[in-house]
Amino acid sequence: MTTATIAPLATDLRTDRRRAPRAIDNVAPAFSWRLGEGTAQSAYQLRLVELDAGQAVTIWTGEIVPSDAMLDITYTGPALRSLTRYGWQVRLWDGAAEGAWSALGTFETAVLDPGFWSAHWVGGGVDERAALYLRGLADLPGSIVSARACVSALGWYRFFVNGADQTGSALVPRFTHTDHIIEYQVYDVTAALQEGANVLAMAIGDGRYRGHSGIADKREIYGDRLAGMVQLVVTFADGSTRTYTSGPDWLGGPGRILTADPKRGEAVDLRIPDADWLAADNAPARFSPVSLITPPTRTMVAEEVEPVADLRRLPAGKVWRSPAGKLLVDFGQNFAGVARVRLRQPAGTQLTLTFSEIIGRDGELDTTYLFGDMGHHPPQRDTVFCGGSEEWWQPWFTIHGFRFLEVDGWAGAADPEDFEGIVLSSLLDYAGEFECSDDRINQLVRNTRWSMIGNFVDTPTDCPTRERAGWTGDIQVFSKTAACLADVQPYLRRYLRNLALDQHKSGAIPPYIPGDASRHSGLAPRTMRQTVDSTGWGDASVMVPMVLYRHYGDREVLARQWDSMQLWVDHLAALARCSPGRGRLFPRRLGGLEHYVVDSGFHWGEWLRPGESMPKTYVKHTLRAPASVATAYLANSAKLLAEAATILGRSDDATRYAELSEKATLAWRAAFVFRDGSRIDEDRQDDYVRALAFDLLPEDQRPAALARLVELIEAAGWHLGTGFLSTALLLPVLARFGRADVAYRLLLQDTNPSWLAQIDLGATTIWESWEGFNKDGDARYSHNHYAFGAVVAWLFSGVAGIEAAEPGFRAIRFAPVIGGGLTHARAAIDTPYGRAQSAWRIVDGVVELEVLVPPGSRGEVKLGTGEIRAVGPGRSTIHWPVSDHEGSAKPLAGAIPS
Repeated sequence: MTTATIAPLATDLRTDRRRAPRAIDNVAPAFSWRLGEGTAQSAYQLRLVELDAGQAVTIWTGEIVPSDAMLDITYTGPALRSLTRYGWQVRLWDGAAEGAWSALGTFETAVLDPGFWSAHWVGGGVDERAALYLRGLADLPGSIVSARACVSALGWYRFFVNGADQTGSALVPRFTHTDHIIEYQVYDVTAALQEGANVLAMAIGDGRYRGHSGIADKREIYGDRLAGMVQLVVTFADGSTRTYTSGPDWLGGPGRILTADPKRGEAVDLRIPDADWLAADNAPARFSPVSLITPPTRTMVAEEVEPVADLRRLPAGKVWRSPAGKLLVDFGQNFAGVARVRLRQPAGTQLTLTFSEIIGRDGELDTTYLFGDMGHHPPQRDTVFCGGSEEWWQPWFTIHGFRFLEVDGWAGAADPEDFEGIVLSSLLDYAGEFECSDDRINQLVRNTRWSMIGNFVDTPTDCPTRERAGWTGDIQVFSKTAACLADVQPYLRRYLRNLALDQHKSGAIPPYIPGDASRHSGLAPRTMRQTVDSTGWGDASVMVPMVLYRHYGDREVLARQWDSMQLWVDHLAALARCSPGRGRLFPRRLGGLEHYVVDSGFHWGEWLRPGESMPKTYVKHTLRAPASVATAYLANSAKLLAEAATILGRSDDATRYAELSEKATLAWRAAFVFRDGSRIDEDRQDDYVRALAFDLLPEDQRPAALARLVELIEAAGWHLGTGFLSTALLLPVLARFGRADVAYRLLLQDTNPSWLAQIDLGATTIWESWEGFNKDGDARYSHNHYAFGAVVAWLFSGVAGIEAAEPGFRAIRFAPVIGGGLTHARAAIDTPYGRAQSAWRIVDGVVELEVLVPPGSRGEVKLGTGEIRAVGPGRSTIHWPVSDHEGSAKPLAGAIPS
C-alpha cells in the first residue's frame, strides 16, 4: 500500500444514487460517494446516525472494509424505521493514511411496513370534469416535535396544511400503472401544524388517471372517480405518537377549478372563493360528506425521483395583436409548462388562453399543424373567468407544450411583464456540457437539451403537445444522449419499472408507456395492440438498462429488469419460430436458420425517414418493417441479454442467449446479405447502419457495406436517409469504421434533411420530422421531439471523445475525432466518480488536448497518431501534430476495427 500525501475524503454522498432523498421505501438502501480531489481509497467504513431525536445519535458503525468500491454499497446495519430522517458518513483509508469522517449525507425513509396504512381513500360528489376539493380536521392535543404526512391521489393533487401549500407546482403523483402500484409523497409538516384544530386539505385534478392521454386521446383510462388519501403521523413532546387519516368524517365538493385536463387544459372561475375550504372555520356550504373509494390497488410506492417542478421562468419577449385582434405572446423558446398571467380585468371577464409552437403564415396562432391525419385533438387551452381584482394566476393541473400564447378576450393594452412562462420538468440538474467552434452545433445541443426538458416530465414523452405518449422507440435511441446531458439514472430506472408493469405476459410490450390499457378501460387502441411486437421499440426493455449499466455502473437495474428483458427476447425468439415461412420472403434456402428470422408481428420500422412523414398511406403500406430489421434487433438484444446474464452471474442464461444471438445473426446474413456485403436487404442507408452498428457482418464484408453506405449518402447529395431507429447510430458507425469525414459532412450539412437546416429555420427544439414544414411553408407535426437529437451522444463520445471504457466511467477513454473544420471542442460529463472533461483545440498545426479524470477513475488517451497514453486522476495536457485526416475531408487511414 502507498501512503497518501492528502488524507482521503469522501464527498457528494448519495443514497440510492440520489442526493438527500426525502422519502425512500428501500429497507436496505445503497450508499455511494465520490473522492475529494487528489485523494484515493483502499478501504472504507460506514456509520449511520438518526437525526429525528433533535441531535445526531449514532446507531450503527460498520466494519472497516478493504475495498476501493464507492458505488452502491448496501446498508447492512440495524433495521430502519419508517418516516425517519437519517444521516450517514463514510471514512476512508488510502494505504496507511486515514481520513476523517465525511460530512453527513442524509435521507428520509418513507413507509417500510406494509401494515402501516390505515387511511381511507375518499372522494366527493363533483362534476365528472371538475377538480375535487377535500378537507378534514386533525385536533392535536399537545406540543408537536415532528410530523409527517403521507399523501396520494387518483389524479394530480395539491396538499395544504392550515392553508400552507405543501406541494407547489409539482405534478404529483407521477404516472404509475395504478392497476399495480400507486405513488405517494411524504411531507414534513411539523412547521405547518399547531396545537388544537388543524385543516388538512387537498385539491385534485384529472392527471393521467382520469384525463386525456396517449395517441388515441382517450379519457378515464385508469378510473372515473377522483380520490385522495392522507395519513398524518405526529410525535408529541411527551414521546407519544398519534395517526390522523382521511376518512368518512372528511368533506368534499367543487371549487374554482371547473375542469382540469392534463392535455386539453384547465378552466377556472376566480369569482369562487379559494380560501374558505382551507380555513379552520366551518367548511363551505358547497361541501358534503365524502364517499369512501376503493382504489385500483393497495400497493403503495414512494417517489423515486425529484418532483415535476419549476425549472425556470421565461419572460415574455414580445406582445402584439394578430391580424384578427387576438393578443399574442412570444416567450422566445419552445418548452413545456404553463403560463403565469397577471389579471386586471373586470369580474366575470372570460379570457381564453390557447397555446402553440407555431405562428402561421397568416399571422395567427396555428393550432392545426399538429393534427391533420394524426387525429382530431383539440388545441391546448385554458379558460379563466376573472375575479375582478389584480392577481397573478397560473393553472394547477395541466401542462402545455408551446412557445406562443394567444389570449382572446383581453381588452386594452398588455405589457410583456404581465406574462411569464413557467418551465416544468422532472430534471433539475443538467450537468452535461458541450461547446465547439461552430455555434450552430452548440444550438443543436441547446435544442436537444430543451426537448429533453420538455419531455422528461411525469414520464418520458414523445412531445409535450399532441400525444404525450412515452414511446419506447424514442427513449431507446435517446437514452445515451440523456445520460450525457443529465443524471437520468433514477428517472429511467422508474420508467423501466413502469414498462415492466405494462408488459404483456407473453413478453410483448406496448409501443408506448403508459400503454393506455387497464382493468377499468379495457384494451388499448387497435393500432397499439397490433404493434406490441415492434422491434426497436420493445427493445428499449433491453437496451436502456444496458445504457444505464455502462454509463452509471448500474448493476442493480439489470437485476431489477432481468425478467422484463428476458421476456422480451424470448418473445422475439417465439415470433421467429412462428415465422410464416421462407418461401415468400427468401429466394434461397436458409438451411434451418429461417427459424431465427423474425418475419411476423407488426412493426413501426425505420420510422420517419426523410420524406416519409405521416400520411395515411405510409402507415397503411409500410408500417410493417422488413424482416431484416426485426431479425437484426433479435440478434442484438439477445447479445445484450447474454452480456447482462454474465454480469449477473447467470452463466447458463449467458450461454443460451449468446447462442440465440449467433443463430439470429447467421440467419440474418443468409437471408438479407448479398454480393459479399455490398447489398443488404432494401439497400437503404439504415440497412447498412444497423449491420455495422450491431456487428452483424463478418469482418471481411464490412468494408463493402461501409462503401455502399457512403455511396448512398453521396447519392443523396451528402444527406442522411435514416429515421428514428438508425439516426443515432449513423455518425458513430461512420467514425468507427474510418469515415469520420463523412460523419462530419452530415453533421454540418445545412440543407434538408439535416440537423442544421432546422437551426437555420429558427428551431429552438428538435422537430419530429426532418422537414418540419410542407412545401407551402406550413408547419407539420410536432416541433418538440427529442429522438433526432440523439446525435448529441456522438458529440460527447466522438467529437469530444469521452467514452466509458469500463462501466460507470471507472475507466475513461478519451479519443476525440477531430475534423469538420472545427478548431476547438469541449465537453464535460458528470460521471458517478465526478466530472470528466475533454477539451481540444488546434493551434498552429498542433492539437492540444486537456482531459480531466475524476478521482477514483483512470483514463487513457488515444492521440491522432494512434498512440495510446495512460493518464491518472486530475488534469493532463497532451499535444500532437495535426495528422492528414484531422480537420480535412480525407478518410481516416488504417484497418477497419472489428
